[in-house]
Amino acid sequence: MEFITNTLGPFGPIILVGALGVLLILLVIPMMLQAKSDPLEKLNRQNNARGKSGGGGPALRSNTQNKQLEKYANFLEPQDTKEYSSIRKTLMTAGYRTKDAVRIYFAAQMVLGLGGLALGAAYFFLAVNGPEATMQQTLMWILGPGAAGYLFPKYWITKRVEKRQKEIEQGFPDSLDMMLVCIEAGQSMDQAIVRVSKELRASYPSLADEFEIVAHEMKAGKDKAAVLKDMAERCAVQDIASFTTVMIQSQQFGTSIGEALRVYAEEMRDKRVMRAEEAANKLPTKMTLVTMTLTVPPLLIILVGPSAVGITQLGQLAN
Repeated sequence: MEFITNTLGPFGPIILVGALGVLLILLVIPMMLQAKSDPLEKLNRQNNARGKSGGGGPALRSNTQNKQLEKYANFLEPQDTKEYSSIRKTLMTAGYRTKDAVRIYFAAQMVLGLGGLALGAAYFFLAVNGPEATMQQTLMWILGPGAAGYLFPKYWITKRVEKRQKEIEQGFPDSLDMMLVCIEAGQSMDQAIVRVSKELRASYPSLADEFEIVAHEMKAGKDKAAVLKDMAERCAVQDIASFTTVMIQSQQFGTSIGEALRVYAEEMRDKRVMRAEEAANKLPTKMTLVTMTLTVPPLLIILVGPSAVGITQLGQLAN
């Protein structure tokens, strides 16, 4: 660090970071310009041209992706299949199921990171005394906002996943009771899921969305076991995974779905009561520190204050 400062001056580290940023941009731009075109898009253009001339078939892929993000697909998407699948799964668990979710996520990281870096540098040069600032202050004011902006999308997705999973856990026992009532009333499993998704919309929208997706996939002819497994994978909640196992086993062995739902719904109600009791038992422990913080200092002031004042007065009289 001293070598860089002695060679390039007091702003040597900043110049070095800027040079690395320019080099990174120069390396990335050719990759973005050399993005391979989608073969299906080429076939779609050919079909559209044939359609205008009187022939040709329908488009092979619906034009639902953002064209601006499509240009930078190779830059905004991980090239590793496992990494892409992991991020895609996390975004689906958070409730973002669009085709452009992964690209928007990485685009948000890049934009917020560069924006925070630019704001930090501007504030440092305009508000902070640059020549007198130490190296630690320079890195904190310039790189700190950039790192915070880069990590903010990941923090947002993590909190979104936790909130959505908690909502699904809270509403799942009620959905099982409603589904049991619908099945015992004579409705099929598909009809019960559709009705439950409509009734849960006001209270638990995330769970209602999942049941609605299941209903649409079943209507499209997808295998019921695969549909339930996909739901468990999207939600990433243990209760949903257990429910999926119960439904698949009930279908495979030919047992009554209503009886299986009755037993499992009762277990879910008991489990919800246990969670409420656990939260209630944790409350006194959490409030102990707050109670001590708010009560001990005033109590010490009341008990020790007069004695301290008396000792101070005696000391003044003795002098």
